[in-house]
Amino acid sequence: MRKIDWYIFKKFIGTFFFAISLLIVIVIVFDVSENVDSFIKNNASFYEVVFHYYIPFIPYFINLFVYLFTFISVIFFTSKMAGHTEIIAILSSGISFKRFLLPYMMAALLLAGGSFYLGNFLIPRMDTVRRTFKNQYMENLMKSSGANLHVQIEKGTYAYMSNYDLKRSTGYRFTLEKFDNQILEYKLSADKITYDTLKDRWNVVNYVEHFFVPEEMLVRGKSKDTTLRMKPSDFYFVKEDFEEMNLIELNTYIEESRAKGADNILPYEIEKHKRMASPAAIIILTLIGASLSSRKTRGGMGLNLGIGITITFTYIIFLEFFRVFAISGAISPVMAGWLPNIIFAVIGIYFFAKAPK
Repeated sequence: MRKIDWYIFKKFIGTFFFAISLLIVIVIVFDVSENVDSFIKNNASFYEVVFHYYIPFIPYFINLFVYLFTFISVIFFTSKMAGHTEIIAILSSGISFKRFLLPYMMAALLLAGGSFYLGNFLIPRMDTVRRTFKNQYMENLMKSSGANLHVQIEKGTYAYMSNYDLKRSTGYRFTLEKFDNQILEYKLSADKITYDTLKDRWNVVNYVEHFFVPEEMLVRGKSKDTTLRMKPSDFYFVKEDFEEMNLIELNTYIEESRAKGADNILPYEIEKHKRMASPAAIIILTLIGASLSSRKTRGGMGLNLGIGITITFTYIIFLEFFRVFAISGAISPVMAGWLPNIIFAVIGIYFFAKAPK
């Protein structure tokens, strides 16, 4: 990289971190004012508030709006360069516009790589701490899945319970059925079933085992431990629990849930493709921002910033728009994650073609 490349690269990265740091301070001030009553009411200590909530909150917030601040940063410093006729001087020296974009793309790739790591590995690990704090001091993230719960725990094996008590880790009126080619081979019924966290086993109380093969037989008992391929989490709902899963865990959960025949994996698939598509958005929006603001205009920086913010919020609206369509089943999670990028990549190519050469 030449001196001019380092000059643009440093301006890009420096402007980005300055803008995001300034907003983080503002957001934390507003968040404290909004949640201070909950902190005081639930006796959250200063240490917990700072290190269990706000420290994990910072990378979460950065990654949430990384493409927005990337775009605004590019438009801000590029418009200043254009206003000072620096870009005209660079292009007049014989450097092509495509070559001029090299430091932009390198900085965008660096931010995209950082965003991918944050969103898929670091933030899920830190979110475990943040969500534990949130569940304890701000809102209950764990809710019962309701009554008459049905779960396929493996191929041909189905579990049912009338309801599940989260506090006692206990289900009531439990039934387990095993089929082979739609033929019932085994059935277990119990008044209640309790999960033992220490033994990682389930205990059934007042149970009846009904064997159908090789010959029909009934076995009754008061209590016994049994190992089943199911967890208490199969019977209650954790709000947006995918936030605590890294990319590998998210893929594993989707595959296991699909094997169980679960019907609630759509939000997880949407989250997966959103995480994959968001880093690419940084590169696309950088191309749009640099192409849009590299020309000196009569409206100056203010006009470019206005257009840039409009484009960015249009991108965010598109993300939400396609996410709603994916939840309703109108489009696939893959389309929901990547369609905004495809649309704005076309817009980026248009602005690139119109940029000063």
